[in-house]
Amino acid sequence: MQYYIVELSKYAIAFLMVIYTLECFWILKRKEDNNRTGIFIRQGVEMFLIQFLAYLSMCLQTGQIEYLFFYAFLQIALFSTIVLYQMLYPAVNRLLVNNMCMLLSIGFIMLTRLDYAKAIKQFFIVVAGLILALIIPFLVEKLRILKHLKWIYGLAGVAALGIVLVLGQVTQGSKISYTIAGITLQPSELVKLIFAFFVAALLYKAKSFWQIMVSAVCAGIHVLILVASRDLGSSLIFFVGYLFVLLIATGNYLYFGAGILAGAGASVVAYYLFGHVRVRVQAFLDPFTVIDNEGYQMSQSLFAIGSGNWFGMGLYQGTPSDIPYVESDFMFSAIAEELGGIFAICLILVCLSCFFAFLKLSMRLQDNFYRLVGCCLAVMYIFQIFLTVGGGMKFIPLTGVTLPLVSYGGSSVLTTVMMFAIIQGLELIRYQEEPEDEDDEE
Repeated sequence: MQYYIVELSKYAIAFLMVIYTLECFWILKRKEDNNRTGIFIRQGVEMFLIQFLAYLSMCLQTGQIEYLFFYAFLQIALFSTIVLYQMLYPAVNRLLVNNMCMLLSIGFIMLTRLDYAKAIKQFFIVVAGLILALIIPFLVEKLRILKHLKWIYGLAGVAALGIVLVLGQVTQGSKISYTIAGITLQPSELVKLIFAFFVAALLYKAKSFWQIMVSAVCAGIHVLILVASRDLGSSLIFFVGYLFVLLIATGNYLYFGAGILAGAGASVVAYYLFGHVRVRVQAFLDPFTVIDNEGYQMSQSLFAIGSGNWFGMGLYQGTPSDIPYVESDFMFSAIAEELGGIFAICLILVCLSCFFAFLKLSMRLQDNFYRLVGCCLAVMYIFQIFLTVGGGMKFIPLTGVTLPLVSYGGSSVLTTVMMFAIIQGLELIRYQEEPEDEDDEE
């Protein structure tokens, strides 16, 4: 009986994930909130069923009853988040709330399977982040002074990144974090949020070439500090975020093209300057010829993705732990191996639905500052997903960034939860602007 439950659960999980994903795009298509309430409720049911089947399967195979207790606490945290958001903010974007909780739950399923101790540690960080996320929309809506703090954003961001450059610990050839009182921090994650506000404040009124150049220099300082720290994944995310905000703010494709050329030139320079970049390029070009050394991670990732087929091998039936740093850098590969290609594709589509929701909301805002903030966060979010998924699939060289809300990493998951909360704050601002639009039409 146990075998049949475990085996059937993976098909049920894949089916539920497909339905959930289709509903994400159906929600994006529909306009009337009152017609979407039933879909939101169904999504919640599907989410909790996926978690129940996954934890039941893991408990049956391992005999670890504490997994069910962890599952219960996880349900309480996520259900409370959904209910409290609706109670505190009636105008909340419920699709983004559901997707945030779904991505978190997928991450906890895989973390529990890979390293239960890390799952517990991440749970406490997520709970703290969700509590903070209930406050952030109110602050974004009420603190209209945010658009006037550009140099505070700039100084705070440069200072935080500079501390890493000086005090950072070297991990896989990069300085990305430092430890204070036993707590490891990765400031570049938090600075992503500050950077979005910074470039938006610099560009939302920019008209002259001089103003554009000032913004480019300021953004370049952030990127260069990250390059000096050899955190090339984050530097790419910052660079691409700025480039698209510049395009949206000015509508000038010459600036955008010049930025692309500058980025291409910088990539060539980075290849010759940094040895670990050459190692990753070698692993990307032909990982199997260096499978015992530089290509080991990539080779194991490809083996994992290939062995999963459409429905996966099932939880605890694969060997994702063979991939070094699987819980942080290769979570997508672990998901593809044990939950299947269908589930992995749906995961990407759910992330895309978040991106489309970010953009749709941002472009409907009347205030140009908040529009640019939302667009910058949207671009950085989806580009990070592109880097981690593309790197794990050998579509691009590996950059070592996490899969937002899914991978292990306290700074990453906390920052992404805050990012979703900021977007909810922008939703509240848009909701306030709507009556003004209606008055103008009348």
